[in-house]
Amino acid sequence: MFVFGVAVVFKLLSIQLVQGDKYRALAEKRAVKNVVIPANRGNVYADDGSLLATSVPKYNIAIDAVTSSTKIFEANIKSLCDSLANYLGKPSAYYQKAIRKARANGNQYYLLVRDINYTDYLRFRSFPLLKLGANKGGLIVNQQTKREFPMGEIAQRSIGYERFDEDGHVTRAGIDGAFGVKYLRGTDGRRWKQKIGKGEWKPITDFNQVEPKDGYDVYTTINVNIQDIAHHSLLGQLQFYEAEHGCVVVMDVKTGEVKAISNLAKTSQGNYYEKRNYAVWESHEPGSTFKVMALMAALEDKVVDTAAVVDTKKGVKRFYGRNIFDSHHGGYGKISVARALEVSSNIGLATIIDENYSKEPEKFIKRIKSWNLHKSLGVSIMGEGEPDVPEPGDKKWSKNALPSMAYGYNLSLTPLQTLTFYNAIANNGEMVKPRFIKAVKEFDKEIEVFDKEIINGKICSDKTLSEIKEILKNVVERGTGSRLYSPDFSMAGKTGTAQTEYWMEDWKENKRYVSSFAGYFPAEDPKYSCIVVIHKPSIKKGYYGADVSGPVFKRIAQKIFTDTPIIDEVQSLEVKNALTEKEHDNFYQTANMYKTIMPNVVGMPAMDALALLENMDVKVKVKLDGAGVVKKQSIDKDTKLKFNQLVVLKAS
Repeated sequence: MFVFGVAVVFKLLSIQLVQGDKYRALAEKRAVKNVVIPANRGNVYADDGSLLATSVPKYNIAIDAVTSSTKIFEANIKSLCDSLANYLGKPSAYYQKAIRKARANGNQYYLLVRDINYTDYLRFRSFPLLKLGANKGGLIVNQQTKREFPMGEIAQRSIGYERFDEDGHVTRAGIDGAFGVKYLRGTDGRRWKQKIGKGEWKPITDFNQVEPKDGYDVYTTINVNIQDIAHHSLLGQLQFYEAEHGCVVVMDVKTGEVKAISNLAKTSQGNYYEKRNYAVWESHEPGSTFKVMALMAALEDKVVDTAAVVDTKKGVKRFYGRNIFDSHHGGYGKISVARALEVSSNIGLATIIDENYSKEPEKFIKRIKSWNLHKSLGVSIMGEGEPDVPEPGDKKWSKNALPSMAYGYNLSLTPLQTLTFYNAIANNGEMVKPRFIKAVKEFDKEIEVFDKEIINGKICSDKTLSEIKEILKNVVERGTGSRLYSPDFSMAGKTGTAQTEYWMEDWKENKRYVSSFAGYFPAEDPKYSCIVVIHKPSIKKGYYGADVSGPVFKRIAQKIFTDTPIIDEVQSLEVKNALTEKEHDNFYQTANMYKTIMPNVVGMPAMDALALLENMDVKVKVKLDGAGVVKKQSIDKDTKLKFNQLVVLKAS
């Protein structure tokens, strides 16, 4: 026992004198730590200042029931519990009992409330005892920041986020992800905390050692109204056609500002949500929307003109051992080049391109590359898909490559890349880069401003532009998009219907299509360009671009201009209209001729007849059904009228 006691004393002295500093440092490390205080992430705003994403601080409030002196504790406990009862709803006695029990048990962390906002946090800090702070009052505050989206699920993927998993891997999506590291994230703060047992930590002091600095705010180009219109227009069509997924982008023609972008995919339960940013990421065969590029290449290279005749046969033509078909049964026969694009003839475009470029395919590819269609746009949002434009010498090149490309196969583009080209047509040939951000600010101070970027100052001649604009207008008026035509609102664009996954064995039994429509509006003076792409609609309900995607384009276009007031400047009020002046003269002569005798008002506008007769002191009843021209009057002309007599007019 004596030897054992000597060994224990020796070991204690060894720990104290030799390894004491090591173990004291280890104990200190385990009991105290420097905790990161996350900075508030900057806000993301729409073009009008509406909030799209914001960081909202949430607070957990607890009390160290032991740290206060007995005198301070007893002087404040009842009033504290009265305040808690008033806020939380339970009786004051309930909180007194719970907190006294925690004090008796040496509990240094008794949770009072969880996940409250900043206003309520300030209210709690003013409660008796808690307002004395961490050391005297035992106040413990744990803050966390949550990202909230005021628009809900609308455009949530495009607005974006930055998320870390358990292994520290980060996922950055959309605008928030693209600008998070440089602008939105801010600088984290630091605060010392001490371990108080049961895995709980409490701040050592009332202040942070390093205060967090909030991130900058990002002002986007997104318009809340247009975004809402685009989202719900796309959603309704996806639901009706039971499609797999789809996207829509609306862009300002002059600036390239993206005013709306919506991407929706179907869940296993049949609902739709923003799964991926298909408009930016998904590169696929564009189908007939590429015919515009193909014909413009031929027009610009002057190998064909719009009045030339192309033979589309009877709807089937063989190219290098492979048949190409037109959707119209029986074909279109011999038609003009312009008409071939209006009716979206595969044979017509394949013939034009094959006959003029088969001996020199590099010339066609060179023209396509001059429009940067082989390059990604380099937009700010991460994950942009790469275009694929093959050329002679590539593995996928064959004799059939050229005629296939003429009608949108054997190459791939993202919807945003396709829209950028159509936007250039609407913008008189100037191709601008799609832009999602206007500025980065700290309060009202501008940190960085993002201006318009020009990709190509002039994609083609004015002659080619004029011709293609006329054709795109005619596509809607009398071509494949004629079901979208409205005499009250002009649109221009191109329908697209492409087979997808046609290389799979089950395609004949389970056909899949991609339906699209790309264009701009109004046709005469374009303000916005737009593309709608819908993947795998139910072929039982329809799959052509004009039926599936076109109506979304039309709804967006008309709704934008219905909801957005347009100011038109009148040059002069002295406007003369011969028909109006003639009607006024007839009205004036009749009003002066007839004072008490019933005039003949048949053929007059109902409103004019009403005004005339009411001035003759008679009652007038108008039965209106149509445009408002009087067809019949209840009192014959030249009949003497009585005071307050009833006259019935039928107008249609």
